Amino acid sequence: MGNPSDNCIEAIREISKNASIKIISKSSFYQTSPIGPIQQEWFINSAIKINTSLTPIKLLTNLLNIESTMGRVRKEKWGPRLIDLDLLFYDNQILNEEKITIPHPEISKRNFVLIPLCEIAANLNHPTLKKSIKTLLQESTDNAKVNKLNSTL
Repeated sequence: MGNPSDNCIEAIREISKNASIKIISKSSFYQTSPIGPIQQEWFINSAIKINTSLTPIKLLTNLLNIESTMGRVRKEKWGPRLIDLDLLFYDNQILNEEKITIPHPEISKRNFVLIPLCEIAANLNHPTLKKSIKTLLQESTDNAKVNKLNSTL
């Protein structure tokens, strides 16, 4: 919805405004075909690596607040949205609670996550699958289109 690249840039700026978060690296932007049954525009995806003193739940709350401030309204699963911020990993922690699951359960099934993540953290080991991001990408059976954009962050 709106201009996806601008939405991503704004979200990254908002994340960096938190004094407890320091952005370490950012991937390129990737245009990706939407998933799910709803006809919609292609998405823009990216990954960032951060250092933070926030707990996982406080970090997730911060991300959800940014989504809300930017105007995201949750209407339907996989429906059009202004922005979607996911917490993929938090160090090597494994959490499976009502409000948060880390690592994100869909990482290994989605090239639109693996490709930008591989750009900034190829050797990061998935704590439950015991494989690097690079290996997960090599083993992926996802055939969705993921096109690197030439724009910079």
